[in-house]
Amino acid sequence: MSQPSALPQSVAAGSQNLQGSLLLIGSAVVWSFSGTLARFLALEGWTVVFWRSLFAALFLLGFMLLRDGPRGTATLFRNMGLPGIAVGLCFAIASTSFILALAYTTVANVVLIQAGVPLIAALISWLVFRERISRLTWLAIAAVIGGVAIMVSDSISGAVSPVGDALAMLIAFVFALATVITRRYAHVRMTPAACFGTIVAGTVAALMSSGLAVTLPELGILVTFGALNFGLGLALFVTGARLIPSALAALLGTAETVLAPLWVALFHGEIPSSNAIVGGTVVLTALLSYLSVELWRQRRALG
Repeated sequence: MSQPSALPQSVAAGSQNLQGSLLLIGSAVVWSFSGTLARFLALEGWTVVFWRSLFAALFLLGFMLLRDGPRGTATLFRNMGLPGIAVGLCFAIASTSFILALAYTTVANVVLIQAGVPLIAALISWLVFRERISRLTWLAIAAVIGGVAIMVSDSISGAVSPVGDALAMLIAFVFALATVITRRYAHVRMTPAACFGTIVAGTVAALMSSGLAVTLPELGILVTFGALNFGLGLALFVTGARLIPSALAALLGTAETVLAPLWVALFHGEIPSSNAIVGGTVVLTALLSYLSVELWRQRRALG
């Protein structure tokens, strides 16, 4: 009697994994165009942050209203609590720092440094919650630190501004912190938290910007940048990430790290430095090795 029911469960699990994987790949591809879109805008960084945040907030709010209805959306915001506010603030800092960093360093440096987020999250969990870290994870963390050191050596030599690489490292840290908070408080829904974050980022940018006026063509790019690139990418991610193991989600997310420098090189001729390529290769190798082992462990634990 148990055998006939096992097949449908297996098929359902496989279908769920496929659906989640496709959604995660979609989000990675959408997000990979962030640097390319930013390079089309010759605007003050704070102006870009304001308009991008505004259109992202509108998209995310519309997404929640369509999915959960007005009452459900209000409930999501009420229930996110302090953990949701903390995650939202992390998103606000990260999204703002991303735009500002691009004025000082290359797209490749920003996204490659961000690639170490899962390992930085593991390190934060060990420092704050004393979660056990395996020997392999320690080796991967050491490799990521070494790879990032190679990348930021360009700023030490004066090839790029150290401000850009510092902001890229801040992005990686706050994303890792948001990851840790979300894991510790599983009830936190990422969509309302991210929407709150875009509102905070937009408000701060409005106060910091010297002017918010943009041309009609720039507005078109900003709508794409905020609603489709940021908002749609996040909607795809939060929908797909619930369907597959966390290690697989992070593994698929590395597609953004690989594609982002490629798009900006094709559209804008921005070629990463040799140090960025070498350091990025070290970071990606360490990350892929770590995530592959974690995925194997998760699947083994599930039987």
